Amino acid sequence: MTDGEKIEVRDITRIERIGAHSHIRGLGLDDVLEARAVSQGMVGQKDARRAAGVVVQMVREGKMAGRCILLAGEPSTGKTAIAVGMAQALGTETPFTSMSGSEIYSLEMSKTEALSQALRKSIGVRIKEETEIIEGEVVEIQIDRPVTGTGQKVGKVTLKTTEMETNYDLGNKIIECFIKEKIQAGDVITIDKASGKVNKLGRSFTRARDYDATGAQTRFVQCPEGELQKRKEVVHTVTLHEIDVINSRTHGFLALFSGDTGEIKQEVRDQINNKVLEWREEGKAEINPGVLFIDEVHMLDIECFSFLNRALESDMAPVVVMATNRGITRIRGTNYRSPHGIPIDLLDRMIIIRTIPYTEKEIKEILKIRCEEEDCLMHPDALTILTKIATDTSLRYAIQLITTANLVCRRRKATEVTTEDVKKVYSLFLDENRSSRILKEYQDEYMFNEIEEQVEDVASILQPKREEDGSGDAQLMEH
Repeated sequence: MTDGEKIEVRDITRIERIGAHSHIRGLGLDDVLEARAVSQGMVGQKDARRAAGVVVQMVREGKMAGRCILLAGEPSTGKTAIAVGMAQALGTETPFTSMSGSEIYSLEMSKTEALSQALRKSIGVRIKEETEIIEGEVVEIQIDRPVTGTGQKVGKVTLKTTEMETNYDLGNKIIECFIKEKIQAGDVITIDKASGKVNKLGRSFTRARDYDATGAQTRFVQCPEGELQKRKEVVHTVTLHEIDVINSRTHGFLALFSGDTGEIKQEVRDQINNKVLEWREEGKAEINPGVLFIDEVHMLDIECFSFLNRALESDMAPVVVMATNRGITRIRGTNYRSPHGIPIDLLDRMIIIRTIPYTEKEIKEILKIRCEEEDCLMHPDALTILTKIATDTSLRYAIQLITTANLVCRRRKATEVTTEDVKKVYSLFLDENRSSRILKEYQDEYMFNEIEEQVEDVASILQPKREEDGSGDAQLMEH
């Protein structure tokens, strides 16, 4: 290689998708469930976050199941953010299922089946089982392969703990596992006697000086103590829906990966419920009620609400958290109006958490967090202008301007977004208010114009009523 040639070194970085709520790490509460002003990506909404924290605590303790919580508030007040914060606070152990109210209409199954599956995805079952394992440090390993290349492999391994040492003859299946895991002398391993699964825990500390240099992924562990053969309790966490799918058809476990679960019969579910309750009585399993989050709940119709009324009263019911931004509106599927578009009898079963609009100071803090999340360096003056745009238009519109302003900034080879960049993207992309104003100004030039037609329709309906009864009826007939 000549001196003139340069070696290009590239940084291998992990690509992370940035979502609308990817900056949220939790609810931002302290040990006594008091909300911090800014914490874990959450800003403001102290009362709503405190209420959500109480719900999370009760879910963790298993005291709250079959309850319904409604997050109600104006658009862009952080309802979905609170639900995401609840999911993060609960951790991976507690099942959390998220769906939109309109999802149930787009599936190849009935609405009630879609809701049933969502409810059962939100209930975890911790199944405990005891297995016999062999745990020790590999002293010597010997695998003999046939000269012809075909036939059975024969192997022996010597394992030791701090107290004993034993030789084992290896079967063909375990030999394959040893070759696959690249087991060698000095490794600390566990062998599951029932399944023949081999796990490599790491290298023994006594072999730490075997090599001058080792990779960063090499783990050094102590040589196990006591007996080689031990009994170990293993806990598997599955959801009721996964058990349903596996038992509903011959190759049910394949349907889990393909997503083609189809409709599951109620008889299958009843049998599984009885079996799980039997395991619970025997101490083999624990039921872990999780959370089902339904966003845009006003999109559900009267049939779904009736089904949820009944489903929430069953023993196998998770905590259902709903979110809506509607006021008093029509219940879908009926002509009746109701608060949030939810029937009164279901509202009666709910506890309602209200979210309030953000203040200017809180909006500025949210925009600052989003700038950090999107790796965008923004000048304080530009941030002030963006905050003003957010208060005049909407928070979502202002957040979308961050990425576009950052791209304009990069285009001119700069590192910091200035006020000019924000003004540029503000003129390029319209918000909802400006777009509506333009439509009203130039409505005659658009292809279909319904504003004038609606006014004429209303006038034509109201005009006959002002006439006398006889002539009014005649005119109404003409219409």
